[in-house]
This record gives sequence, structure tokens and C-alpha cells, in this order.
Amino acid sequence: MKKIQNKWIRAAIPALLLHGSIGTVYCWSIFSQEIADYIGFSKSATEWAFSFAIFFLGMSAAFLGNVVEKDIHRSSLIATICFAAGMAGTGFFIWYGGAHRHSPLALIGIYVCYGLIMGIGLGTGYLSPVKTLMLWFEDRKGLATGLAVAGFGAAKAIASPIMQALLDSLGEGGIYKMFLILACVYFVMMFVGHLLLAKPEGWHEPASHEKGARAIDVIKTKPVVFIGIWLMFYINITCGLALISQEKMIIKCIGLAGMAGILSSVTAIFNAGGRLGFSAWADTMKDRNTVYKIMLTLSIIATGLVILTGGIADMGQSTILMLLVLILLFVVNAGYGGGYSNVPTLLSDHYGMKNISAIHGITLSAWAIAGLTGNQLATFIVDHVGEMVDVSDGHGGLTQVNPVGYQTVLYVTIVLYVIALLCSFFLVSEKKKA
Repeated sequence: MKKIQNKWIRAAIPALLLHGSIGTVYCWSIFSQEIADYIGFSKSATEWAFSFAIFFLGMSAAFLGNVVEKDIHRSSLIATICFAAGMAGTGFFIWYGGAHRHSPLALIGIYVCYGLIMGIGLGTGYLSPVKTLMLWFEDRKGLATGLAVAGFGAAKAIASPIMQALLDSLGEGGIYKMFLILACVYFVMMFVGHLLLAKPEGWHEPASHEKGARAIDVIKTKPVVFIGIWLMFYINITCGLALISQEKMIIKCIGLAGMAGILSSVTAIFNAGGRLGFSAWADTMKDRNTVYKIMLTLSIIATGLVILTGGIADMGQSTILMLLVLILLFVVNAGYGGGYSNVPTLLSDHYGMKNISAIHGITLSAWAIAGLTGNQLATFIVDHVGEMVDVSDGHGGLTQVNPVGYQTVLYVTIVLYVIALLCSFFLVSEKKKA
């Protein structure tokens, strides 16, 4: 009974507290327009703050993986301080930007706080509980990591209505007040998680001076496998972000503007469900790489059906085609989430547990680069292919969408998905534990 309690108190609960806090970085779309309007800049200018946050998440995980490996208490404290300080700093610079509209200092301050400082908190906070979970839940590693990573994915669905309610109720300057309030709330949540997080008593770490070299040396034992995993991870995120970044506009394009909010919540549930469901399912498989073959194949089929039927370009004229587009959004979200949760366990199957935090951190560099390429890929295609047309915004007005542009994005993503599937088949060999 004591061991069962410790699993939850020392691993699962702190993981949910940490990931449930830092996962709110994906709420950016809720308030990005408000920030742009308040400080007097275009939305495209402020959007870089989110891209920088994801970039520094991956880069900090890659470069600070050894810190996590050596001392999870230090890394979880760094995550707590950086995430809360970055959020509070973002609130301060939004306030400053409201008082000094069009100030470059305000925009740069938001980039530094939301992008760099919060990004460091995101990377260290994301890594800190993962190895601990796998050590406590040795027989169900996928379920354990899926639970935490699902918390990261579900954070958006939980926090979005809370943030919207704060924005609506705080009145003038509500946007910067919201950040200051949430900085305090998330500091408390993450600090409690930091205090609770602990590895099993019987686990013996190798000497700290060995870790930096050993992580790279372990990767070098099977470099082709690592390249395959990295590419699968990168492509899955890039394709996911390319479609998810256009999700609301695609929903409006097929005539469901009035249900855009509800459907975005449903896709978020599929995202979180994919993180937990696919990783738990992978625990039952002889080779965990099989789950990637399943996820990528489903994404290819769903994308191919919408390409062949012209579902997005149809603009909701057919109920069946509309349904195919929704299925595509659900499948891509589930596979996108499942890609995250299965990476650490797939790596541990091939490289063992001793340096998994450092190796996982290096792999997350794929997330950093995808964070800069996924959204921009879709935006570039939508800006240069097709043309805007007016459709109902669901509130009695009109909004502009580009059905041909969104449809064209799918031609690129299906090619990338096929490349990822080939990596899964030919680069990532059957598991052979280190």
C-alpha cells in the first residue's frame, strides 16, 4: 500500500501539477489578439512570443537534460521559478506596453519573458517528472508518462475558459492582471509539485560526472535509430502544428463557425486522449514503435480521404465531406498527442533508463525546430495559394477563409507523414533494450 501511495504522491500527482501548469503555454491563441491590441502591435508581431516559447522549450530541454538527470529537485525548482517569473514578466511588459503603446521595449520584453524565460521553465518542467514516472511505474511506463503528458495537453482545455472568464471580469487592463494572477497560481501549483517529486528510494543514479558523455555515447551506439525517432517526432509535430494552427479557420470554412469553440474543445480532448490512450496501448505491444506506425498510418488515411474528396474546398456543401474533415482534425490531434507521450518510453526501450532525461532532452530539440516551422509552413501556403472568400463567422457577421489554401496544406503534410512512416519502418529497428 505504501508503494502504491508513493507512486501517486511522489510521481503522478507532482507530474500533473507541473505539466498541468506549463501546458497552459498552448492557451496563447486565447489572448494573443488582446495583447496585440493592448500594446499597439500587429497580431503577427506578437505571435513570435509563442514560437520563441516552443523553441526555447526544446532547446532548454536539450541543453539542460543533464541537469534534470543529476537532480530533479533542482530542475523542478528552476522550472517553477522560470515559468512563474516569465509569466509575471509578461504581465509587466503588457502593462508597460499599454502605458507606452507601440513601444519596441514592451514587445521585446514579452519575447524575452514569454519566450526565453518561460521557455526555460517549460523545457525543464516538461522533463523533470518523466523519468521519475517511468521508474515508479516500471510495468506501465507508457501509461505513466501518458498520464503526465496528457495533463500537458489537457491544460489548454481546462485553463482556456478560466482565462477567458478572467479577461471578461477584470475590466480595463484585464490582460496584464490575468498574467500576474496566474503567475502566482502556477507558482504555488508547481512549487507543491517540486516538493512532492521524488525518485524511488532503491534507484541508484550513476556518478554525475559520467552522465554528460554517457548520454551522447549511448546515442552513438545506435545513431540510425535515434535519427529515425528524431525525424518521426519532428515531422509529426510539424504536420500537427500546420493543421492545428489553421483548425479554427478550417472549421469556419466548412460551415461550422457557430460550433468552433465547442469543436476546438473536442479536438483538445482528442489531443489529450491520444497522449494517454496511445501510450497505454503501446505498453501492451511487443515493440513500442508499432504504435507510431498505427498513428502515422491513420493520419495518412484521414488526410488522403480529405484530399481525394476535396472536403475542405467543398466548404460544407456535403455532410459526409464535412464529417471527413472533422475526423481528420480528431485523428491528427490524437496522433500529435500520442507522438509526445511515446517518445520517452520508446527511447528507454532502445537506450535504457540511466541517461533517459538527457537523451529525451536532446530529442526534444525536434520540438524546438518544429515550433518554428509548423505554423509558418501552413501560414506561408495559405498566404500564397488560393484566395480569401467570405463566410459566416457564426455571430451574424462575416469572416474570410481560404479553402484552397487549407486544402493545399494537406498535400504537404501527407508527403511528410509518409516520410515519417518510412522512418518508422526502416530506421527505427525493433526494440532491443540497452
